[in-house]
Amino acid sequence: MTNPPTVPRAVPGAAAAGAAPRLAGRPAVSAKRGRLIAVASGKGGVGKTFFSITLSHALARRGQRTLLFDGDLGLANIDIQLGLMPQYDLGSVIAGKLSLNQAAMQYEPGGFDVIAGRSGSGSLANIPLSRLQIMGEDLALMAGRYDRVVLDLGAGVEKSVRQLAKSADTVLVVTSDEPTSLTDAYAFIKITAMERPNTDIRIVVNASNSTREGERTYQTLFKACQGFLKISPALAGIIRRDARVRECIRNQTPILIRSPSSEAAMDVEAIAERLLAPA
Repeated sequence: MTNPPTVPRAVPGAAAAGAAPRLAGRPAVSAKRGRLIAVASGKGGVGKTFFSITLSHALARRGQRTLLFDGDLGLANIDIQLGLMPQYDLGSVIAGKLSLNQAAMQYEPGGFDVIAGRSGSGSLANIPLSRLQIMGEDLALMAGRYDRVVLDLGAGVEKSVRQLAKSADTVLVVTSDEPTSLTDAYAFIKITAMERPNTDIRIVVNASNSTREGERTYQTLFKACQGFLKISPALAGIIRRDARVRECIRNQTPILIRSPSSEAAMDVEAIAERLLAPA
């Protein structure tokens, strides 16, 4: 195939010990388009998990019943970034000790629910694809209890990542202006488009020095996709580089709580607004 050109603490409200955590949400309803949103990246270190957390928070602030699912099976870290000490995590689900529903816990400061991965362990990275397929189906079914489910995928294009991505209605691919990030984002888009031609793929440019530079970064990736893949992924949004992002991660506090008026926070809020806008 032709290759593309090189492109430039305990949580308030947690369940009592020994009891399954309460699942916030309403009774199951039929799924609707755009309910399950996967956040992906070809390359690690582009701020994908920060974006997933902030997007979930922004959606919740708009009255959306939101679930954040840590689908990074190799290096789960949503619980770390939120300062959580979950009683249950995805490892317990895989082991058959509880259902996916029972693994959900409330993150009260943000107003959304979380299913944590198993941080500090790569033990979930080698789950058989058949088990991942079942998990994806369970997640799609569980999505009926929420207005939106945000699925934070692991970086890369491994089969486990692609299998979980198959349950999503919309895939947001996070990239930066680094050539390796752009090339790896292109690779993820290419494989996703080959396996699921009708996937709603959109691009998020993170840590951009300015909106204008972010638009140039998007155009670089867009033109490669148009020229070689014959697809035209939309721009979901641009997140400007902001020193307060690092401060919030270091303090294990969402940016919409610690620095809600920061540029990065407002940029993610704008992305949430566009996702909720009628098609």
